[in-house]
Amino acid sequence: MRIYESDSIRNVAILGHSGAGKSNMTEALEFTAGLTTRISNPNDTVKISSDTTLHAVEYQSLKFNFLDIPGYSDFFGELESGLAAADGAIIIVDGTTDLSVGTETSLELADSRSIPRFIFVNKIDSEKADYEKILSQLREKYGKRIAPFHVPWGKGEDFKGHINVVDMYAREYDGKECHNASIPENMHDAVTPVRDMLLEAVAETNEELMDKFFNGQEFTTAEIHKGLRDGVLNCDVIPVICGSTFKNIGLHTTFDMVRDYLPAPKDNKKVNPDKKEFVCQTFKTVIDSFLGKISYVKILSGELKADSDIYNINKRIKGRVGKISTMVVNKLDELPKAVYGDILIFTKLLQTQTSDTLANSEKEAAVPNITFPKAQMLVAIEPLNKNDDEKISSGLQKLTEEDPSLAWHRNMETGQTVLEVQGELHTTTLIDKLKNKFGVEVKIEELKVPYRETIKGTSDVQGKYKKQSGGHGQYGDVKIKFSPSEEHFTFEETVVGGSVPKSYIPAVEKGLRESLSQGVLAGFPVTNIKAELYDGSYHDVDSSEMSFKVAANLAFKKGMLEAKPVLLEPIMELTIIIPEEYVGDIMGDINKKRGRVIGMEAHKGTKQKIMAEAPMAETFKYANDLKAMTQGRGYFIMSLARYEEVPYELANKIISEHKKD
Repeated sequence: MRIYESDSIRNVAILGHSGAGKSNMTEALEFTAGLTTRISNPNDTVKISSDTTLHAVEYQSLKFNFLDIPGYSDFFGELESGLAAADGAIIIVDGTTDLSVGTETSLELADSRSIPRFIFVNKIDSEKADYEKILSQLREKYGKRIAPFHVPWGKGEDFKGHINVVDMYAREYDGKECHNASIPENMHDAVTPVRDMLLEAVAETNEELMDKFFNGQEFTTAEIHKGLRDGVLNCDVIPVICGSTFKNIGLHTTFDMVRDYLPAPKDNKKVNPDKKEFVCQTFKTVIDSFLGKISYVKILSGELKADSDIYNINKRIKGRVGKISTMVVNKLDELPKAVYGDILIFTKLLQTQTSDTLANSEKEAAVPNITFPKAQMLVAIEPLNKNDDEKISSGLQKLTEEDPSLAWHRNMETGQTVLEVQGELHTTTLIDKLKNKFGVEVKIEELKVPYRETIKGTSDVQGKYKKQSGGHGQYGDVKIKFSPSEEHFTFEETVVGGSVPKSYIPAVEKGLRESLSQGVLAGFPVTNIKAELYDGSYHDVDSSEMSFKVAANLAFKKGMLEAKPVLLEPIMELTIIIPEEYVGDIMGDINKKRGRVIGMEAHKGTKQKIMAEAPMAETFKYANDLKAMTQGRGYFIMSLARYEEVPYELANKIISEHKKD
């Protein structure tokens, strides 16, 4: 592939609900450009994409970098990374169903990031397709911003193509244009209302056109094109076209739309065409078994030749870019240099991670990090082979480099390896990758709640350890008062008269701290407790540090039992974002989960933000529950708020179960 100047580059994210035809769209674009010889039938295989893929296509003297982004919400991290590199977007809509959650999410995300876009209504050749319904639903939800460019001509087996409403003097049929006179007479009634919607969208782009529209004056073709382009770039207009990716209908128009209406790199405020220094940001990382680490980068300014030194601004380390490549039909294609605005691939930058800024000068400032979603769900896993502990740690570490929306930790209280994921499908994909890429087979196990124990009352106890077995014996004697504390653990000593020598007091404190790891109810860690050592006794010969540690442990167990021990559970703080129509259902469900709503407020105009709290034990599957209740339109952020006492009956059940174990 030759080098393209930035004006001839388009960086486009392909978005939409899973199953709408995003991957089929990239195949059809590659087919139209002559890179492949066939387009797969989407009905032959059902493949769920979990990774963003780059497809570089040369066509009409331009370079198109298409980013095929997964549609499932479980892969929201891929969406964040892909949108960080895109200048514009095509949103694929399934013309045979109602407007989907994925369409709404894509449009909302494009809005929040001010990404110009247009909509491609796919599968329009199907008998089930209903273009007018889709347009109506889009218009109802997004108002006058929706600007239909095309009307389908025919339906089902009679589908011939679509009429270009923008110019009205031409229609497209398999990429060929012919005069408006060829439009069937019965299509004029269908075109007229759509043309009115288009002109109204154009009129909204500036006051002069608005005056012409209300005065009944016709727009010139130049005014229509300029108004539409300005409107698209400002995100005030969302064009709608239609076609069939499988039948390769509407793909020439798609290339034209990207060329004429979506932004070039210079139109993106993140990119600086005047800056000479080389700067790029890594937006995606892949660990390949043959090539090693692959870094996908967006060039933000300047140029860089192959075999050049580079500086990682975030890590403050030097590196070297050997080969510079792009991805053409899933194969690396080498380039001699990188130019601003392009999306490219660097290999073997071992310490570079997603979000890192790379530059040819260490004086450059780091680009703000890409924001990835917080965990929606916790899942415990364990290797099938007990000897794979190191392999599982290594594999998970590499997967977190590939997928920053994944986190994991080893819970020292429960002894479990816990994945912090976006949902069940995300979990399944990660387990498959662990097996296929890193040779580790794991199984999901029931997630354990990290309960804790504390006391509600006070106690005054003696811990005495005395043992004689010939020769020197062992002797330690302590008197300790236990009480609740705001701190995790507080130790005081008020011994007078040397009843416990100063040299043994640290051993008493150490014995108590070690005892905190196991409570008296069900063996859970102990917290929020105060211990006051006030008296005791010792033996000149038999006393030792070990004796006083054991004595402290005996006092701890006795003191806990006499001070009204209780079980504590983690309480999670939930911030839930949902459409307003689901507020009642969500609040009712929170109450069923032993939770409580703290407050509610409007969120970005169309949604509601609910602040709530609920026990961790009730939130393990909340991601699934929320998706089901909101048809995939809700999401939440969760964090630990504090620990609270478990209700009496539930506590007895938990204690009984753990004693059995």
